[in-house]
Amino acid sequence: MEPLTTVGLVLLAIILIFVLITLVKTMYTVRTYTAGVVERFGKFNRIAQPGLHFLVPWCETVRFMDLQIRQADVNVETKSKDNVFVTIPVSVQYQVLPDKVFEAYYKLSSPQKQIESYVFNSILGHVPTLTLDEAFEQQAQISAAVKRELDAVMSEFGYNILKALVTDMVPDAKVKAAMNDINAAQREQTAAQARGEAEKILKVKQAEAEAQSKALQGEGVAKQRQAIIQGLQASVEQFQTAVEGSTARDVMSMVLLTQYFDTLRDIGTAGRSNTILLPNNPGAVNDLLTQIMAGLGAQSSFDGNSAAIPRPVAPTTTTPR
Repeated sequence: MEPLTTVGLVLLAIILIFVLITLVKTMYTVRTYTAGVVERFGKFNRIAQPGLHFLVPWCETVRFMDLQIRQADVNVETKSKDNVFVTIPVSVQYQVLPDKVFEAYYKLSSPQKQIESYVFNSILGHVPTLTLDEAFEQQAQISAAVKRELDAVMSEFGYNILKALVTDMVPDAKVKAAMNDINAAQREQTAAQARGEAEKILKVKQAEAEAQSKALQGEGVAKQRQAIIQGLQASVEQFQTAVEGSTARDVMSMVLLTQYFDTLRDIGTAGRSNTILLPNNPGAVNDLLTQIMAGLGAQSSFDGNSAAIPRPVAPTTTTPR
């Protein structure tokens, strides 16, 4: 057997390389949550499931379709019914249906662009019929409407719409500031009403407390005067018992004189006092007693005979020293 020539070795190497390349191009794997679209001479042939597969050498090619959940973020700017421009961010979560890989791969060249177009169409069909406040209140209903319309359209192309979330509503900055001012004014009005009610309740309670305090003070003064009268009555009785022949006038004279000196003492001991006692001589005590007794006698006459009118007692004027 003749040894291989140089040309033969080169040809053998080329054949081996060709075989290796063919084997490499024949074997392929499909990952989990991925579908393989196999074409033979450019024509769809079959769908390859996850795992190890083989191709017909130099005749078939494979392309992969991701079956995982994807998300498309769309910002839609529109106008509400009350002529407020608002930007609405919408997040659409979608997925290729495993049994419709052929439709998803061949019918749509750019599925995300198609989804964005349908989202725009759905939002522009709902929000302009609502006021801004209604749009904020009906975010869930808008999301459900967008999902329903997208699902009805995209299912024909092999896509399942899982969620269509209206994540926010962003009005113009001036509109937002105005809404905040209105809200702050309403809250301030509510707070002012609450403060007014609190002040009203406080004043009512203060008036009730003052009235109750004055009533108690009146009861205290009445009891004090009653105690004074009882004490004076007991003093008169004791004095008449101790001193034979004494009268009530004598007792009242002594009591008035005692109170007169007590008053002088209080005025003298008070610091920075500018009080002047008129009249200021001891003889004025007798005049005061005379006037008091005359007044009491006139009151007794009036109580006994309503037709009798007591004669007024002329006041005694004493020139202070």
